Amino acid sequence: MRIVTRRRLLEFAEQHPEADEPLERWYRAMKRHNFESFSELRRIFPGADKVDRLTVFNIGGNKYRLIVAIHYNRKIIYIRDMLTHKEYDKGKWKE
Repeated sequence: MRIVTRRRLLEFAEQHPEADEPLERWYRAMKRHNFESFSELRRIFPGADKVDRLTVFNIGGNKYRLIVAIHYNRKIIYIRDMLTHKEYDKGKWKE
């Protein structure tokens, strides 16, 4: 899968250093796989959730939420948002 853009993950990790390793693991796992569907993705990431057209990943033991748009047909992942759990719970990312 191609991820657009890794820079957003790196910037978040600069502000939240404890997120660096979990984000790197997520990034490497996503690059290794070419998922065909959400159900296939859930085999590797059982905690991933669908919210409308977006996919939400729990990162770092539920401390962070990574929100992405996945285009399975084109094998592209767009990073929509990276939030702390507290920011995610406010729900502004849904707007």
